[in-house]
Amino acid sequence: MMTALKKWTIAVVCLLMLPALSEAGYKKEYKLSCVVGPKMPWGEGATLFADLVRERTEGRVNIKVYTAGSLMAGKQTNEFLLLKRGVADFAFASPINWSSTLKPLNLFNLPFFFEDYEALDKVTSGEAGKAIEALIAKKGVKVLGWGENGYREITNSKRAIRTPEDLKGLKVRVVGTPIFIDIMKSMGANPVNMNWGEAKIAFQQGVVDAQENPAVGIEIPLKIWQFHNHVSFWGYVIDPLMFTVNQKTWKKFSEKDREIIRQAAVDAGRMQKGVVRKGLVAPDLSAHELMRENGMEVTVLTPEEKKAFRVLTEPVYKKWVPRIGEELVEKAKADMGN
Repeated sequence: MMTALKKWTIAVVCLLMLPALSEAGYKKEYKLSCVVGPKMPWGEGATLFADLVRERTEGRVNIKVYTAGSLMAGKQTNEFLLLKRGVADFAFASPINWSSTLKPLNLFNLPFFFEDYEALDKVTSGEAGKAIEALIAKKGVKVLGWGENGYREITNSKRAIRTPEDLKGLKVRVVGTPIFIDIMKSMGANPVNMNWGEAKIAFQQGVVDAQENPAVGIEIPLKIWQFHNHVSFWGYVIDPLMFTVNQKTWKKFSEKDREIIRQAAVDAGRMQKGVVRKGLVAPDLSAHELMRENGMEVTVLTPEEKKAFRVLTEPVYKKWVPRIGEELVEKAKADMGN
C-alpha cells in the first residue's frame, strides 16, 4: 500500500511539474508581424514588446519580429488573415490594414473625427475600444494593448496646402483601403493606390505629387524631404496600432505568462505612443522644426481651415457610418464626450 507520505510526495512533485508541463507545449519561437521597418517607432515598438516579453518570462516566450511585411510578401491588407490562420502568432498592427476585412475598424479612418490625442485615448480605453476588441476576438484574434502610428499629415512637391483649392487636382498616394479613396476624392484630390516602393519612384518621376503619413512615425524616418518640400499638419486621420495575438496561440500560454504578455503590451504601447507624439504638441514642436531644417515649408492648419475640409467629407460619413456601425460610432462619440 502507498503510504500517506508517499502520496504527499507524489502530489508535491506533480504540482511542481505543472509549469514545466504547461510550458512543454510552447514554441521555440513565436512570429510577430510588423509591416514597417525596424528603425521606425512602429517597428521599435514591436521590438520593445518582444524584448519585454522575453525578459519578463525569463525566456519562456521568445518572440521574433518580422518587419517590413516580410511574412505577407509586402501585402499589408493580408495581415489579419495571416494572423487569424496562425501564419503569424502576434502582430503589431494598424487598423487601416485590417479595415478592408473588418469594416468597423474604419471608425479610425473617419476624417477629422478625433480632435486630439486625448480623444483617441478615450476611445481606445472606452466602450468603443472594448466593442472593437470584442469584435476582433470573435474572429479569432485577441487585442493585448494599443500603440500609435500618429496623425496622418500630407506632404507634396507642388505647393502649401491650406485650403481645399490647394489640394484640388493633386495626385495623392494613399493606402489600399477604400475609405481613403473616398476621402481624397471628396476633397478634390486624385487618389492613387500604390505600395511605398512604387510611390518613391512615382515621386521621383513626378507621376504622383503627394502622400499622407504620420510625421514622426513615418515621414521623418523615411526622410520625406527627399521627395517633397511642403508639409501640412491637418490631423485629418489618426492611426492607432494594436498589439494582437492569435487566440489559439494565446490559450496555450499559462495564466502567469498571459498576464506578463498582456502587461508587456500595455507598457510597450505607452512608451511607443510617447515617442510618436514627441515634438508635435506645443510647446515642443521639435518635429516641425526638424522638417523645416531639412528644407520643408511647414503649414499648420487652424480649426477653421480644417473645418473647410471637414465639410467636404460629409458624403464619406453618410456612406461609411452605416458600414462601420452607427452604434459603434455613437459609443466613440460618447467616449470622447461629444
